[in-house]
Amino acid sequence: MTRSSLTIRLVGVAGILLFLVGCYIGLFVAPPERHMGDVQRMLYVHVPTAWIALLTLTAAFVLAIVSLWSGRERVDSWLVGAIETGVVLSSLLIVQGMLWAKPTWGVWWDWDVRLTTTLVMALLFGGILALRSFIVDTRRRASWSAIATIVSFVDVPLVYFCVRWWRSLHQVQSSPETMDPAMVLPLRINSFAILAMAIWFVAQRAALETRRKREEAVAPPEAMEVEVA
Repeated sequence: MTRSSLTIRLVGVAGILLFLVGCYIGLFVAPPERHMGDVQRMLYVHVPTAWIALLTLTAAFVLAIVSLWSGRERVDSWLVGAIETGVVLSSLLIVQGMLWAKPTWGVWWDWDVRLTTTLVMALLFGGILALRSFIVDTRRRASWSAIATIVSFVDVPLVYFCVRWWRSLHQVQSSPETMDPAMVLPLRINSFAILAMAIWFVAQRAALETRRKREEAVAPPEAMEVEVA
């Protein structure tokens, strides 16, 4: 095991431990919210998931630009890791939102602007992963993925700012000044925890993608196999 892989693994383990601490504080130490009661405790996971999902997809946007500019396969591998992790977090975000919406709004789903833009975001970036599976040439796959990522990123700021720009059932983002300090602590802890785990997942997926590209490079083409046979 290399030093870098060991460091990444320690980051992941630290994220898991922090997440357990943050969830404990959110469940048993932080006070219930005045109007939502104990249902609000779900937000100690839901809000950090949203923050890190948007951050991860923003990182994918930056990696896409670097990939187009440099053409390095390693950057494309990290791009894949960022997109897949962002899609997983976005999907978890939607599920968490539905679990929160039922007791607070009375429905599992509403075509609210925040929910709709989040669903579109997950579908757009998930579509990039599907696109990659249809492109055999590695260079073309990397360039098309980068271009699609840059285009899809348009929806990411919409997800964040939509509740400020349009009327929405979803509440506007709170700030530490408008929250009880006991509520801010688990939010911050879980934010760093999910960030650490996201870095771990991105790095692991990037390593798998790099290994797959190496296997593709040494594998003989199908046409050559037929001729030899």
